[in-house]
Amino acid sequence: MSAEESCRADVWLWRARFFKTRSLSARFVEEGRVRLLRGGMQTRLDKASRALKPGDGLVLALGGRLIAVRVDNLGERRGSATEARAMYSQLPPSDPN
Repeated sequence: MSAEESCRADVWLWRARFFKTRSLSARFVEEGRVRLLRGGMQTRLDKASRALKPGDGLVLALGGRLIAVRVDNLGERRGSATEARAMYSQLPPSDPN
């Protein structure tokens, strides 16, 4: 898997503006508070360096809400909120994949 096909989980969460800093996103992932949905399987991410690919689903609890998203693209930088929203699409909480 090349670097263009994947992105570290903490970097993607930061680029997609779920967290203000990359260190906050890394800590969130390392605390096991993000679940990865890939190929019909759900696993808890345990390392910030885990690779995310387009098509992966993520479930995380932020601000007392359960957020389920699909990774649509990896992004190249932390851009505007509009750029960040283009990186993912919301999934229905009852059907996260």
